[in-house]
Amino acid sequence: MVFEELRSALPGRVLLPGDEGFDGAARPWSLAVTQPVAAVVQAADADDVAAVVRYAARAGVPVVAQPTGHGASGGIDNAILLRTKGLGGVSIDAERRIAKVGAGAQWGQVQAAASAHGLTGLAGSNPVVGVTGYTLGGGHGWFSRKYGWASDAVRAFEIVDATGGQARVTAENDPELFWALRGGGGDFAVVTALEFELFPAPEFYGGRMMWPAGKTRAVFEAFQEITAAAPDELSVWFHRFQFPDAPPMVAMDVAYLGAADAGRALVAGLDAIGDVIVDKRGVLPVSAVGDITAEPTDPSASISRGELLTDLGDAVVKTLVDEQISPLVDIQIRHLGGALAQADPAAGARGPVAEPYLLYTLGLALPHLVDAIHARNAEIVDAIGGHISGLKPYTFLTPAESAAAAFDEAVLARLRALKQARDPQSTIRANYPVLG
Repeated sequence: MVFEELRSALPGRVLLPGDEGFDGAARPWSLAVTQPVAAVVQAADADDVAAVVRYAARAGVPVVAQPTGHGASGGIDNAILLRTKGLGGVSIDAERRIAKVGAGAQWGQVQAAASAHGLTGLAGSNPVVGVTGYTLGGGHGWFSRKYGWASDAVRAFEIVDATGGQARVTAENDPELFWALRGGGGDFAVVTALEFELFPAPEFYGGRMMWPAGKTRAVFEAFQEITAAAPDELSVWFHRFQFPDAPPMVAMDVAYLGAADAGRALVAGLDAIGDVIVDKRGVLPVSAVGDITAEPTDPSASISRGELLTDLGDAVVKTLVDEQISPLVDIQIRHLGGALAQADPAAGARGPVAEPYLLYTLGLALPHLVDAIHARNAEIVDAIGGHISGLKPYTFLTPAESAAAAFDEAVLARLRALKQARDPQSTIRANYPVLG
């Protein structure tokens, strides 16, 4: 395929197979995913994005936008991979409590800027995750129980549509596209910037506690007690860890949007569990919210799976708490509820999630472990199938799944109708396209 027209329009920003730097530019965040794309374009501004989309529409080639490569699904052979990480910038309007960010901004940058004003965005757990992809997929993080999905905080999107035209999209001037972009994924336009609401965060308490595996039952019982009465300002996540060459451990992550004394009192049951190995709870700036889980900030090969749990019944406890974790390295249960369960379905495609818990599993995609990890995930799902709803958040989809797993039939049909109306040639392609 000839890309000379595109090279001429964007000199130095178009990489083809065989060019120096191509392999690194095409690489996704998860090294377990391959992206055999036809070209990589490193956009510097919205005009670059528009030029790429116009070229792709003429050439009949799909465009896949990825700022950081998080959430890559593979299956984009012969596409143009559009890197929008260069569209950076974070601007905070503290008086109006609004952030405006470029498509390449990461949550750590937003939190650092907002924290200086006693404010927070609805960030996830990793500071290097891009704001745009996370938000287009809904976006669940530490403050979602209090304030809902990150997508529902968006007030405006700046986009390039499937014709290469640029626009500012709001609830007033394009309500259907605005609804779809608030949690429906990136299949409808390339977002070049977005504006979203920030929230008060004058005090924040959080951190991780870890114990030896012998305390797993005690920690899980405390997790159940805490989540049964937790106010919306409190989020707790339960973990079982089996790191390579290390003994198995159990952990609890705590995030409380409020004063330390109140936060510690809400999780006082944890203090009664002896033999604690690590206790990193304390007063934190919201700029340090990513420190709680201390997730990797460099690309790695991993296999994950997410499921929404309807309850924590006996089969769930037996499978997730009592049985061995290997070959996985992490079994995580997040408490949901709060504002997530009350989201307005008319406000965005993500809508409410009724399930009270989210299961997330993670394994290292080493060649000798891949088959065993997939088998273990399948065993878990088979064992607790009656406690899994079948739907899952868009940002927890994995390469073997499709967007259909993230939306109910009515929402999916509405998203598909919009896609067919606005981009009938599927010039713009999300990591998980709604027509896939």
